[in-house]
Amino acid sequence: MKNPEKVEKMRKGGKIIVSILREILQKVTPGATTLSLDEFAEQLCKENGVRPAFKGYSSYPATLCVGPNDVVVHGIPDDTPLNDGDIVSIDFGIIYDGVYLDMARTVPVGAISSKVSAFVSTVEAALTAGCEAARVGNTVGDIGHAISSVAEAKGYSVVREMVGHGVGYKLHEDPMVPGYGRKEEGARLYAGQTLAIEAIINEGTSEIAISTADGWTSRTKDGKLSALFENTVCVLEESEILTPL
Repeated sequence: MKNPEKVEKMRKGGKIIVSILREILQKVTPGATTLSLDEFAEQLCKENGVRPAFKGYSSYPATLCVGPNDVVVHGIPDDTPLNDGDIVSIDFGIIYDGVYLDMARTVPVGAISSKVSAFVSTVEAALTAGCEAARVGNTVGDIGHAISSVAEAKGYSVVREMVGHGVGYKLHEDPMVPGYGRKEEGARLYAGQTLAIEAIINEGTSEIAISTADGWTSRTKDGKLSALFENTVCVLEESEILTPL
């Protein structure tokens, strides 16, 4: 539970992470490399007086986790150019005055097809539904059920191995917040709780494989697209999104 002072600090940090991510997303263009996005993100962290939350966490080497196309989560930035028609997820966390914020968005690179656009929009809608369920008296299962209901209604699959989580004093706190579940099941939510709610959705099957080369990058097993949307949320009588973009 976060007291009002901590929640207010997280609100301020939320404004900073949103402003930084907005600038990063403006750099997502055909020909840009994910490594250049990562370097830009680290520069913006320094300019804004915050620290990257991911870099050095369990030896993770970068400021951003980036996921072009079939990369699910934890993609390490490199010098491969993004192509017109790609999609890419940008997962980003900061430490502001001792508190942690975490958020992610998936965006198009140049022009994408209507089919791909519909997929990305559905994942964003799934996150919105999950965030709305994060209110006092509901359960973790209510959040997961809200996310999966939106995604599965369109024929998409929720990734099982990767989940949302508590956030604030640390990058990862209890409880785990899966993007699937049953209503009224799981931990009960309470006022002042802060959660990183994640919609991690695959276009095809839910199966993923983690790279043996770097130990981080996960991809869809069927090679189809994956998209990620994430917000840091404060649980109140009505949920408050601390990272609105």
